[in-house]
Amino acid sequence: MKRKALKAAFPYTIPIFAGFWFLGLAYGIYMNVSGFSFVYPMIMSLVIFGGSLEFVAVSMLLSPFAPVQTLVMTLLIQARHLFYGISMLEKFKNMGWKKFYLIFGMCDETFSINYTADIPKDVDRGWFMFFVTLHNHFYWVSGATIGGLLGSLIHFDTDGISFVMTSMFVVIFMEQWMKEKHHISAYIGLLVSAACLILFGADSFMLPTMAAIIALLAASRRKLEKLEVNES
Repeated sequence: MKRKALKAAFPYTIPIFAGFWFLGLAYGIYMNVSGFSFVYPMIMSLVIFGGSLEFVAVSMLLSPFAPVQTLVMTLLIQARHLFYGISMLEKFKNMGWKKFYLIFGMCDETFSINYTADIPKDVDRGWFMFFVTLHNHFYWVSGATIGGLLGSLIHFDTDGISFVMTSMFVVIFMEQWMKEKHHISAYIGLLVSAACLILFGADSFMLPTMAAIIALLAASRRKLEKLEVNES
């Protein structure tokens, strides 16, 4: 049963492997050139398992101690997982001990696979989701750890490597833009970001930007849902 689920899950994770290893390597190298041992990206990727948050955590670790700001930033960055969790409540029923790991390891990519995958009838759903989650988790941890180890061996200029996080968000934004027929949410994000950047400056605009975006999207939820229904 487990072996059949493993064989069924693995092909779904192959595209994730390429992306996670590239970003994981970049994250590990970024941590190393920022002055951290490979142990930091290895443990952080294993325990936090939040790609964008881990990149942001580098600057947090290098900044003055600010626990409240760190907590708020973390909640805002990872808030989307609340909605993932709600949508997976039904699928995680009767999973036993596996449910706890599935909840912990539910990143964007794992959610997409486990929510949409056409699981064969002769494959146990719980073990399929478990192995999808385990594979993706392993890809990220191994990539970050190897990147942390390789960082000390790299001798070229790595000043721009932190831009990989910006690139990642740009790609996510472009993919979402192409999927949507209307772009109201995208315009809200762009306009609010620009306004907060002008009002609060580059060092302090992130928190008010994310708070304002969440508030505006929540206020516009019914209108956005009607647009989606009309388009479908």
